[in-house]
Amino acid sequence: MTQPISGIVFLEDRGVIEISGPEAFDFLQGLISNDMRKVTSEQTIYAALLTPQGKFLFDFFISRWNDSFLVETRTEAIADLLKKLKLYKLRADVTIEDKSSDYQVAAAIGSLPDALKPSGIETRGATWTVSNGLAYLDPRLQTMGARLILERGHAEKTIKNWGLEVLGSDSFTLHRLALGVPEGGVDIIPEKAFLLESNFDEMDGVDHQKGCYIGQETTSRTKRRGSVRRRILPVNFNGQAEPPGTTITAGDMEIGSVLSGAETRALASIRLDRWQKAKDSGDTIKANDNAISIDVPEWVEIE
Repeated sequence: MTQPISGIVFLEDRGVIEISGPEAFDFLQGLISNDMRKVTSEQTIYAALLTPQGKFLFDFFISRWNDSFLVETRTEAIADLLKKLKLYKLRADVTIEDKSSDYQVAAAIGSLPDALKPSGIETRGATWTVSNGLAYLDPRLQTMGARLILERGHAEKTIKNWGLEVLGSDSFTLHRLALGVPEGGVDIIPEKAFLLESNFDEMDGVDHQKGCYIGQETTSRTKRRGSVRRRILPVNFNGQAEPPGTTITAGDMEIGSVLSGAETRALASIRLDRWQKAKDSGDTIKANDNAISIDVPEWVEIE
């Protein structure tokens, strides 16, 4: 999967919620898996909202924008996320609005020009202002590139001024799969997945020191016990990737299932103990009759 040297992908499946008001910080701090104290005009975080039982519901990026917080998430999840946030709002002095019609979300992958990224900005989540919006390095993984939230109507002109090529959405998908980064709502399944099984620790999406938030008890207990039985990992197919939901087997043993994929690569939910047993026995790992290999990215730590 050869990637272009540089380019911009408009993420039409991403939208923006604006949360403002005197109690916006405290409101979010009591809900999400990460620590809102990290969010500044120079730092964006990745985080999740969980069920009380600790299962994944939504993931998002949170940036500071003037006196508000911008929450960037999947467009198809916005209606449900708004409903959930307003349920938890109670009497808090907070305003929650869907601003997707005002902002265009994009990703910059490959080599980023100086016109886009000022020198000295290297760390995950580092945030800066650009013409007609803001930009930040992806908080999950440095090699994912930058994210952009730009005012609609100005985005294409702004990007043209940077001299970057506009790429198709498949370019971002291939980029993400090559790095093994799962997408919430696609690879991280709502009301089924747990954070640590979805590599949230490695993607800086959970803070184990921040104190209470919804679903915190289950996440903390899993961390303490080191009892992560599954992981989302990249798989390489000997041919075209099988569709999501395809069972992965080794002999007569089911060891996982395919998540999102493209060309010959996909992500998969893998039972670690069964994968180890398959490796020990030398069984061929397959999805249908398609032989696969399973990778552990350098950035994922498996005990």
